[in-house]
Amino acid sequence: MKWAYPFPRFKSLLYCTKVSILSQFYNCNSYIVSMESGVSGKKASHPSSQQFISVITPLLDLEKETGESSIGVSQERVTEDAEKYELEFHDSPIEQVRLTVPITDDPTQPALTFRTWVLGLASCVLLAFVNQFLGYRTNPLKISSVSAQIATLPLGKLMAATLPTKPIRVPFTKWSFSMNPGPFTLKEHVLITIFATSGSSGVDAVSIITVVKAFYHRSIHPVAAYLLVLSTQMLGYGWAGIFRRFLVDSPFMWWPENLVQVSLFKAFHEKEKRPKGGYTRMQFFFLVFVASFAYYTLPGYLFQAISTISFVCLIWNDSIMAQQIGSGMNGIGIGSFGLDWNTVAAFLGSPLAVPGFAIINMLIGFMLDIYVLIPLAYWSNLYDAKRFPLISSHTFDSTGATYNVTRVLNPRTFDIDLDSYNNYSKIYLSITFAFEYGLSFATLTATISHVVLFHGDMILQTWRKTTRAPKEQLGDVHTRIMKRNYEQVPEWWFVTILILMVAVALVACECFGKQLQLPWWGILLSLTIALVFTLPIGVIQATTNIKTGLNVISELIIGYIYPGKPLANVVFKIYGHDSVLQALAFLSDFKLGHYMKIPPKSMFIAQLVGTVVASSVYFATSWWLLTSIENICDETLLPKGSPWTCPGDDVFYNASIIWGVVGPQRMFAKDGVYPGMNWFFLIGLLAPIPVWLLSCKFPNHKWIQLINIPIIAAGASNIPPARSVNYITWGTVGIFFNFYVYRKFKAWWVRHTYILSAALDAGVAFMSMILYFTLQSNGIFGPAWWGLDADHCPLAKCPTAAGVYAEGCPLL
Repeated sequence: MKWAYPFPRFKSLLYCTKVSILSQFYNCNSYIVSMESGVSGKKASHPSSQQFISVITPLLDLEKETGESSIGVSQERVTEDAEKYELEFHDSPIEQVRLTVPITDDPTQPALTFRTWVLGLASCVLLAFVNQFLGYRTNPLKISSVSAQIATLPLGKLMAATLPTKPIRVPFTKWSFSMNPGPFTLKEHVLITIFATSGSSGVDAVSIITVVKAFYHRSIHPVAAYLLVLSTQMLGYGWAGIFRRFLVDSPFMWWPENLVQVSLFKAFHEKEKRPKGGYTRMQFFFLVFVASFAYYTLPGYLFQAISTISFVCLIWNDSIMAQQIGSGMNGIGIGSFGLDWNTVAAFLGSPLAVPGFAIINMLIGFMLDIYVLIPLAYWSNLYDAKRFPLISSHTFDSTGATYNVTRVLNPRTFDIDLDSYNNYSKIYLSITFAFEYGLSFATLTATISHVVLFHGDMILQTWRKTTRAPKEQLGDVHTRIMKRNYEQVPEWWFVTILILMVAVALVACECFGKQLQLPWWGILLSLTIALVFTLPIGVIQATTNIKTGLNVISELIIGYIYPGKPLANVVFKIYGHDSVLQALAFLSDFKLGHYMKIPPKSMFIAQLVGTVVASSVYFATSWWLLTSIENICDETLLPKGSPWTCPGDDVFYNASIIWGVVGPQRMFAKDGVYPGMNWFFLIGLLAPIPVWLLSCKFPNHKWIQLINIPIIAAGASNIPPARSVNYITWGTVGIFFNFYVYRKFKAWWVRHTYILSAALDAGVAFMSMILYFTLQSNGIFGPAWWGLDADHCPLAKCPTAAGVYAEGCPLL
């Protein structure tokens, strides 16, 4: 057996050679672990610390020029760790995890301290308020938890240097605590970031309140609204508790996005010596952060045109077809690109955190949809596509005008008036928006089929192991460390929250005059759907960092069962879709705590409290704005230049029209315009089968197993609101770093890639806040010149059918 690869913590580790879903064997010298049987093989005596060091010395010698390893741990520390601990082997089957995540832990390090509560709750409240406040504005800005992660580090160290260390006794109890238990620790910092993540994640249920009050102009009881918000956010804990053994404990569920956070925490807290001619990871982070911060003044304010550059439009500035082909914002984006990190990461997230194979699958789906399917459908005038814009999220009537929902909605009963509907028009969508729904159907069924075929045996084996095998023999080194060092969260904690929140949801919908329209059976049905789909969707997200959801299928199901009820439709969707999203967010945070060795009960408490606090702040902020700003969200009645246009809630409102008021029966059945979209259900279900058969027929061709039909189907399903230029720049950056740099400069990739991603995000976020609060909030949006407008393709939004009028477009 050869020592083949450096381990993240000790500078050298064994590389385990064969990994598959059905059987995994890790041969680490004489240490053999069979993941298939769930039983550890006999382990020969560990090599002594000196033997271990003698093995890795050549690797250390290779790094003497820089004085650092690829992860910044000194040789003295390697010696100390090897002598201090019984040697653990990093047997994670995922190379990126082996390269990034340390395998040591100090269980005595304080975690849930006074500093954690103060900084964590402050971050949670501030981010929740700011994100909801900015979310209603024309140019919404989302502040991520990375901002709090950076800001709280010096504050934590300041508190450690200044607060008194004397214990404080809680009156009438035996409890006591210290405001300053010692140096500010990594574990405190992680939990503070978990609090901040709760505040920055958003609450989709607030959109229901906004739609009711600002778009439909109806009243809703504040208690019912608050219970709706709270229950949708908290129900995810139940699913998280049920599936954590599969999606957290399993080493194959590695949650790629978390490695960015792991790298950033290591850069902030691990001491390292500056390499000769180079930078420490902390120095590298701040250099990139300052550069990103300064550069964003150009695409964010002074020269916004570089965020989307469409050469075709600059050449053919009077041709609708040319601009539809070349526009990166409202067309298929041929020849379009951007020089703005916000363009790269705004809708699809950082490509640096996405595995290379997932990027390729996404781009295949994007190109098949945008460059093949959409052009064929549009220019053949399928579904009268030429009467409407090529890409739009709005709804239209048969004349090409925006659909007037007030003409078909009964104001007294708040459901559809069929006579008015029959006398007005069917509802139409842009061809891209229509196929977005079709692809969503395919993604849903493909997810089920793919997970059953490719991961079914692994899930069954994991279930058997958790019930039969000794706990310490499950998972990889991180799971063993966590189970050895910390008490796990009892299952009944999750079950209790689940039962309580189901009761709260029933109260919200059945009481208060049944304002939310959804009956009790609708809640139970939505939660059943969430229970069924949490695991397959979680497997896709945990292995690829690609997020799918249940929003469309939820709207479809309740739209057929309970048609003509717009609020019932969106409430059903939120309970089904959002509870899954919240469960996966909790599980992702659990995995981060798993990697960073955070006590599970401390992690649970931080998530629970953070969720309750964030939900309350989001609700209070939205209620305040909706009741204090006259005509909020109504562009026709707002003063000219008012920023309170609620663009995100406008999309939510249009979805309530499509699925709630009109309903899928009049959209996707024989009486509707788009019955052909139902074939995508069958296509998605069958498409993974030939890929699976080929992978079984040719097991040595590993690339076949990397073909992921759910990701391909979801490739362009974010358009709109995402645009072609977002996919083009995202894919280009992702391929460069996760293929070229990863293969040619792996040491650099290991050391810098995830830190680079975090620094670029943070620089854009901080400069965005400064520009917003100092200039844009006062109506100052940049100098009036050619470079202020992005894309320069105004005709790309025009219909191309004869006789259809649209503002700013020539009449053909």
